[in-house]
Amino acid sequence: SSTMSLSEAEVQSARGAWEKIYGDAEDNGTAVLVRMFTEHPDTKSYFTHFKGMDSAEEMKQSDQIRGHGKKVFSTINDMVQHLDNSEAFLGIVTPLGKKHATQLKIDPKNFRIICDIILQLMEEKFGGDCKASFEKVTNEICTHLNNIYKEEGW
Repeated sequence: SSTMSLSEAEVQSARGAWEKIYGDAEDNGTAVLVRMFTEHPDTKSYFTHFKGMDSAEEMKQSDQIRGHGKKVFSTINDMVQHLDNSEAFLGIVTPLGKKHATQLKIDPKNFRIICDIILQLMEEKFGGDCKASFEKVTNEICTHLNNIYKEEGW
């Protein structure tokens, strides 16, 4: 009954890849958000308290950005722990998708942006194999989030 398209071997290798970047969750989570806000400035509009921040240095120091970066990484970590249990995985992804679609009204393309930046960072820090191992996971996450958005009428 699994909704997941990952084999057991793929799950294991994705977890190994994720552990590397999650080892420094706050700094890496912050780096991902700072890169997103810098390269895609329109994404800042969703975060009212980041609006005045223009320099990457300023963003890196922000407690709110650091806190949110850590939160993003913690949530992905929960998903990664449940890649072999679709019910538990969807139990994390579904409320997240609903909240972002209905309350926060965040364009779903931003999930793809953030996933791509995570993959870039993995490749820069740990090489192409690490990135390749995690790519299927980001596709799963984005596919499920997009489905939830469709159900919510996006």
